[in-house]
Amino acid sequence: MVLNYIWIAFFLVAFVFGFVQLLMGDTTIFQKMVDSTFATSKTAFETSLGLTGVLALWLGIMKIGEKAGAVSALARVLSPLFTKLFPDIPKNHPVMGSVFMNIASNMLGLDNAATPTGLKAMAQMQELNPKKDTATNPMIMFLVLNTSGLTIIPTTILAFRASYGAAQPTDVFIPILLATTVATLAGILITAAWQRINLLQPVLLAALLGIIAFVAVVIWGFGQMSAETMGTVTSIAGPVILLGVIVTFIVAGMVRRVNVYDAFIEGAKEGFQTAVRIIPYLVAILVAVGVFRASGAMDRLIDGISWLVAQCGLNTDFVGALPTAFMKPLSGSGARGLMLEAMQNYGPDSFVGRLSCIFQGSTDTTFYVLAVYFGSVSVKYTRHAVAAGLLADLAGVVAAIAIAYIFFA
Repeated sequence: MVLNYIWIAFFLVAFVFGFVQLLMGDTTIFQKMVDSTFATSKTAFETSLGLTGVLALWLGIMKIGEKAGAVSALARVLSPLFTKLFPDIPKNHPVMGSVFMNIASNMLGLDNAATPTGLKAMAQMQELNPKKDTATNPMIMFLVLNTSGLTIIPTTILAFRASYGAAQPTDVFIPILLATTVATLAGILITAAWQRINLLQPVLLAALLGIIAFVAVVIWGFGQMSAETMGTVTSIAGPVILLGVIVTFIVAGMVRRVNVYDAFIEGAKEGFQTAVRIIPYLVAILVAVGVFRASGAMDRLIDGISWLVAQCGLNTDFVGALPTAFMKPLSGSGARGLMLEAMQNYGPDSFVGRLSCIFQGSTDTTFYVLAVYFGSVSVKYTRHAVAAGLLADLAGVVAAIAIAYIFFA
């Protein structure tokens, strides 16, 4: 129901802003808004179409992993931790392996691999769901982990910075890692509090401390590298691990005498069906966001925040990067465009340019993830998923601003 109210609000606010602009003399505003509906609906379809091949590939690979027993083995290894974080999921259930594959893909910045494994995890959770139209606690925890977007290697962002001529493209690496860690930990804490999960259990407490320690080690390790070496490592690590997973699953299937080709085809068929199923949900959310932005409401919101911050006597340097932060929960491609726009207008090595990159890497596209993942299993009632996801996003945004001032002000 929350998505319902938010979706309605996008259109109503956009219409009001459009009408105000019309009264102020902009006779083309409603045409721009209508054009936006056509453009974003086309984008939604093209996005789904682009996902079809990727979904078919990765759900096929996951099917090989399932039949080879690799996913079940991974689930057994992770069961002591995940049964505490997802207490409603039975011990050693295969969904644990899918959840880990998704989280690992996100951490490596491998979006193309993360979405199919995430949709697979949601489908497996839906099988356990006694009330099919309502999100369960494990679904919500899983989606918050996705929307908080812990990313260890932000490969795409670093590549964009290099293409825009940044003196040191990797200088945002550590700030992004710190901000996304804060967002992820905040998401876990908020959702656990909502679901009354005791995070002081030894296994969970050790896992949280382990995340912090792991991030600290990564920061230290990359801090010892030159900028050139860091760029090489970040560009190589993800693809090598990704291909390693594919080969491992295939070899495991061969050892278990699985017909890996037939298993792949079986899983790939599921990918095509999933891609078709999510089209309406993508159209709904992207069109609403497009109309909201075309109406000028987003620009007025930024101007209002800038005025308010200035009235409080605070530094307003960060305000120029806020469009990226506001757009990120709504649209990944939109936020990426605003990040590139900030680097072009202010310079890749400016405070705004760098902060936009940190915003882009600190969280994920909350509404896109909710629409696609819940839409793929026909869940209508999202309960506290939106609130928990947005609070995690807010924590990431605040952390990104503070960290940017520490590193670059």
